[in-house]
Amino acid sequence: MFPRLKERRLCSGSDVYSVTKNKNQRSCTVASVKGVDSVDSTLLSESYSSDVVDGKVGTQGVTSRGISVPKVMIPSLPSEAKGDAVAVIDSCLWEWKPKLNVHYEKSGCQNVNSAPILFLPGFGVGSFHYEKQLKDLGRDNRIWALDFIGQGKSLPCEDPTSRSKRLDESVGDGNNVLWGLGDEAEPWAKELVYSIDLWREQVRYFIEEVIKEPVYIVGNSLGGYVALYFAAYYPQLVKGVTLLNATPFWGFLPNPVRSPRLSRLFPWAGTFPLPSNIRKLTELVWQKISAPESIAEVLKQVYADHTTKVDKVFSSILEVTEHPAAAASLASIMFAPQGQLNFKEALTGCRMNNVPVCLIYGKEDPWVTPIWGLQVKRQVPEAPYYQISPAGHCPHDEVPEVRSSYLAIHLLLTFDLVCQRAFSLLPSLHFLFKLCMYMQKSLNMI
Repeated sequence: MFPRLKERRLCSGSDVYSVTKNKNQRSCTVASVKGVDSVDSTLLSESYSSDVVDGKVGTQGVTSRGISVPKVMIPSLPSEAKGDAVAVIDSCLWEWKPKLNVHYEKSGCQNVNSAPILFLPGFGVGSFHYEKQLKDLGRDNRIWALDFIGQGKSLPCEDPTSRSKRLDESVGDGNNVLWGLGDEAEPWAKELVYSIDLWREQVRYFIEEVIKEPVYIVGNSLGGYVALYFAAYYPQLVKGVTLLNATPFWGFLPNPVRSPRLSRLFPWAGTFPLPSNIRKLTELVWQKISAPESIAEVLKQVYADHTTKVDKVFSSILEVTEHPAAAASLASIMFAPQGQLNFKEALTGCRMNNVPVCLIYGKEDPWVTPIWGLQVKRQVPEAPYYQISPAGHCPHDEVPEVRSSYLAIHLLLTFDLVCQRAFSLLPSLHFLFKLCMYMQKSLNMI
């Protein structure tokens, strides 16, 4: 099922880390507990209930097998207001298919010998959600963040459907007409469906044609699933995967390749044109979920720390909802079939090909609770696991002080990242010693 690689890339270590944001300070603390790879998920959940586990704080929840370590101070993000230098972000378009331009942002491309890192966004957002990482990590590395087709600024530039005169009169005219709700698909959109398989291929061609070399992939929520799914199919294009509160499932309808008989029971699977009953439902639902108050409520749910500034995220999401193709794109996404591999199978594919995986989960996520990350940890015991608090569904944006994505990639123990900024990101001699030991073990295994 999975292509095998001849090259072995190993990630040693089986630690669980807890990262706590220090309120009113420009720093965070990290603590580590060893010996969790053989316990079940229930015990894991109970053992790391406190925010920081060290010699003084939160030790009442640690098992007898746990080994505490000192806290580690993580440098804060650069502040433009204080005159700190940040990377310049470039906004770009890449024509992948007719009428389908992929929007992406990049930074640090002048760092020609540095690590290439690709960020994949969650559902309903886009590359704008990684602005902090683009500015910070782009100072020393090459960073890309793309918008999935059908989301963000990667919506079609033309209506994927045409309308009969009768339908046009029934929905009105002018600039308020929603795209994609016509009664006949345009030739270029006849096979268009915003599915996880489409996004997998989008990422593949983006890496091959734009980045042009294997990358480290970081994905939040839906982006985490796509990252893992992609890595299982194309491990030769992936140096490592970091999951940020990755959703463990996607799609409601059965995959036609995986379940051909069952899929035939569902006559429509996200293609254009939308059936008439789906068109009506889409218009009704869209009026509700695209309202500013609805967007604000969702952000309030997924951000645990309500002091986090989300004005830019809010305005960017609102801007996307104003695109005429956004409503029909949502309908296509929601009714698109599942992928050919589920989350667990994709994770197995990564392990088979020795693709390093690292896990970062916000403790207060109401959607993808830490138990999901701990289940992944059980399946990949060698993967570092970070639990950040207070942080919800988007730890990379809510707690950027820990540079969560970058720190996780460092712990994949590959030379190009570890050697660059190990001293600035991991100033603890304990961690430096562990990194050296892990690297030595990895060399012995290769």
